[in-house]
Order: sequence, then structure tokens, then C-alpha cells
Amino acid sequence: MTTLHIATRNAHKVTEIRAILGDGFDYLTLNNIPGAPQVVEDANTFAGNAAKKSTELAHWLSGTRNSELGTRNSFVLADDSGLEVDALNGAPGVHSARFAALDSGMTGNSSDAENMAKLLRLLKDVPAVNRTARFRCVIALTPVMLDRIESSSPVCYANESELQTVTFDGVCEGRIGFEPRGQNGFGYDPILYLPKLKKTVAQLSPEQKNALSHRWQAFEKLKAYILSGGGSLQKRANPLTTGRL
Repeated sequence: MTTLHIATRNAHKVTEIRAILGDGFDYLTLNNIPGAPQVVEDANTFAGNAAKKSTELAHWLSGTRNSELGTRNSFVLADDSGLEVDALNGAPGVHSARFAALDSGMTGNSSDAENMAKLLRLLKDVPAVNRTARFRCVIALTPVMLDRIESSSPVCYANESELQTVTFDGVCEGRIGFEPRGQNGFGYDPILYLPKLKKTVAQLSPEQKNALSHRWQAFEKLKAYILSGGGSLQKRANPLTTGRL
């Protein structure tokens, strides 16, 4: 069975991924990988951060061929996501989780309430028509290349891992409301208003949210890639074919 090493400790995220991709994979998380490296997410794009997490973990796993972790039929899956606001030139973007903390120089993430308060303050004089924004998610998938590591230098291996990585993205378009509304969801959900539904994301049911969420869209693209035989993921003998979607 193909193993998907998911670069997260979030059990809810794994449940969501399994619901989309099905039971044809062995799903492992960072909780199942003792000693896995902590990756610094310092890229300036979601795709950059997702690919950095997937390639670095895949590289590390390639050196664990004597353990159960480094199987020949395995891939690393990582994602990065956040909110882009057009009136703020795409901010908070990759800094979505620590948007408010940036003002104080604090390390770590800010609370959802602090992040939303800062965003609403910055947009207080911006009219509704100019408050367009979106949630964006990017997924990166990288093969664990056990058959390549012995003959490759670290630099060559890293470059090859990047070339073998494929990415998939999803977006949920809306605009920033003037106040938080709704009790469901998390993060910026209470202030991303969806004009077609006349609700914020936090006012949607879980089923409604899944049907249009940025993460769900990205994983549906990954699922379509798998079903199309992309890289022979389900019956892999060789690494993924180079490419990006």
C-alpha cells in the first residue's frame, strides 16, 4: 500500500484528507514520525512553504531506509494556506496565522480574534466593493526517493526532489465583511463574506463549507491527479513524473 506522510500533527486535517482521497493509502502524520525535522516556513508564497515542507521531510525520510518509515512506495504531502486581501496587496498571505503578532515582534501565532481585529482596523475606510479577498490553499506532493539517495549529493537530491514535486491549489473567493459573523469555523472564517450565499464562511454548515473550501478544492485536484494515473501514485515503481498542476 502506498504511504502518505502528511506534514501535520492535526488529526482533523488527516480525517479530512482521508474523506477525500479514500482508504487506498496508509496515512501517517508527524505524530508517527519521531525525530522529524522542524521546517521553518520562511518562503514568501504558499506554494513555496508547502513545497519546502514536503521536500525537506521527503529528504529526511530517504535516510530512514532501515525503519518502517522509509518505504519505497511513499510520498510526503504538505500544505500551506491563508487569506489574501486585494486592498492590502495580498496580505496577510503567508503571515495569516501570525498577522497581529508581526506588530509586536512576537514569535508564534496570534489569536484569531487579534488577527481579525487588525485586519478590520486596516480596512475600516475601505468600501465593500474594494474589500475583495480569498482563502487560498496549496498542496505539495513529493516522492521519497530511497533508490536515489546513495548516489546523490545532498544538493543534487534536494534539486531533484523539487523537480519531482507537484502542487495543487484551491481558492474560495469572497470579500471582507465589516464585523465578524457566525460561530462555525476558525481563523478568518467569521469575516470572509460570500456574496452569492449572503453568509460568512463561519455561518455555513460543515457540509456547505466543504463543498466550496479552498482546501477541499486543492485536494480534489490531487484526487483527480491520482485517478488519472499521475506519476503512477497508486502503483508506483518509480518517482513521480516531473510536473506542476
